Amino acid sequence: MADGLKFDQAGLIPAVVQDVNTGRVLMLGYQDREAFSRTLQTGRVWFYSRSRQRLWQKGETSGNELRVRQVLADCDGDAVLILAEPAGPTCHTGAESCFFTMISGVEDEWLPLSRVPDALFRVILDRQANPRPESYVSRLLAGGIDRVAQKVGEEAVETVIAAKNDDRDALIRELADLWFHSLVLMAARGLRPADVWAELAQRHAAGARRADLAQDRG
Repeated sequence: MADGLKFDQAGLIPAVVQDVNTGRVLMLGYQDREAFSRTLQTGRVWFYSRSRQRLWQKGETSGNELRVRQVLADCDGDAVLILAEPAGPTCHTGAESCFFTMISGVEDEWLPLSRVPDALFRVILDRQANPRPESYVSRLLAGGIDRVAQKVGEEAVETVIAAKNDDRDALIRELADLWFHSLVLMAARGLRPADVWAELAQRHAAGARRADLAQDRG
């Protein structure tokens, strides 16, 4: 399974862990061949501790494990990238990521576009768990699933109308409304954006397999 990977003189290879849902880099660790093998076999991220000289599973004491979704090798084979779904904060400090100390650049509220849906969904979950009278989301969720589903239907119709009117700006606004209310619907039904991403990924993989089979038969 480690064929093609280049472990250093100490028998280790750097492993970068990235959140499969948000794209955020969570941590950097080191793996020996056994840690790499266990990661593939168990579906949980394992490392080799250089200070303690032993294998350890991320989250073995805190419960904040990293659930493996995909493992990639870089072009030279001397590093691996692990796409994982975190079960909680990755850093021992309680932070989402171990990379939070700003050294250079401008610290602001900007989010990579890939992280916007998840950041927005966290706000929706907060409004669900901690209702606020002034919150549109809290009021919408208080109306029950029928009200939320009705709102999604209304936004879908408005999206279709904007598309047929060939109004680009209006279509962007209506799609944003539709996506937003779809996120509210997910929260109302106990789903997460990751559930939808996983379904899309499964369909994509199935389509790729069908294309490969068709090419082989051709």
